[in-house]
Amino acid sequence: MGTFVGHIVPGLALALLGLWHAVNTIRSYFLKGPANFTIRYWYPWNGPLPKLKHTELIFLLSFSLFAILMQILDYPFLHFAFKLNNFEHATMFLHLAIFSGFSLCAELIQSLHILSGVVGVLAASVFSQELFLLHFHSADHVGLEGHYHWLLQLIVFISLVAALAATFFPSSFPAALILSNSVVFQGCWFMNMGFFLWIPKFVPAGCIARLPEGSGDDMLGAVICATREAVLRARALANLQFSWILAAIFIFTGCICLKLAGRCKPRDIPVDYEQLQNKGADVHIAMSSFLQAHP
Repeated sequence: MGTFVGHIVPGLALALLGLWHAVNTIRSYFLKGPANFTIRYWYPWNGPLPKLKHTELIFLLSFSLFAILMQILDYPFLHFAFKLNNFEHATMFLHLAIFSGFSLCAELIQSLHILSGVVGVLAASVFSQELFLLHFHSADHVGLEGHYHWLLQLIVFISLVAALAATFFPSSFPAALILSNSVVFQGCWFMNMGFFLWIPKFVPAGCIARLPEGSGDDMLGAVICATREAVLRARALANLQFSWILAAIFIFTGCICLKLAGRCKPRDIPVDYEQLQNKGADVHIAMSSFLQAHP
């Protein structure tokens, strides 16, 4: 994954997956209401073709297996090489393949509801192993690259906590929303790392990109800064990027909530509450008519 493409492709996939979950989670919450809402770890594709129902799970499983193969073949060199960091990345995708494969099998035998707790545990294991392998990575990322990876670990930790909360509290809308948003955040941060660590023209001032050559293990420190001041400035810019991306995700989430809240009517609103609202509207209209007739 120590390339521009190695960060952009999985980052884009994660961001799209997270957005898909965020929109569907918010829609499901406003349609069902707080009393009937239940967390889902995947959402069916409700299109004209029933065969596309399991598109998300099939995509996750296929992408994970493809990513494992690319890591084993040491993309872009495409030859087998036993590199610890490649096998660590492949192991992260292995746990994602286990989660998606089990969820797909449970859905095909129509037992997903009964096995929802197991699916939740497997979802949490994806983030726990990602965090574990990032924290104890064999490629000891240093300098600016190390700071970007440390911030990435914060995002993965939030995903892990949200996944555990969603497993223990399956009707918690905040847990589901934080989980989907954290997946979006992971994807966006991966893509951000791809640009600012592997594209020379995006590297902060006072630093240079140190691109790997050949098939060696020269992967440590993708960016080298000339002075201490340049390092501090580059880290401060990374912190700002972190905050700006999070702000953009919250703005998007807020807009979706506001838009769907006006369109969707929860199913669990009591009849008495609806009657009270209608009576209140009738009283308001009557008062307006009275004031117009007797100015």
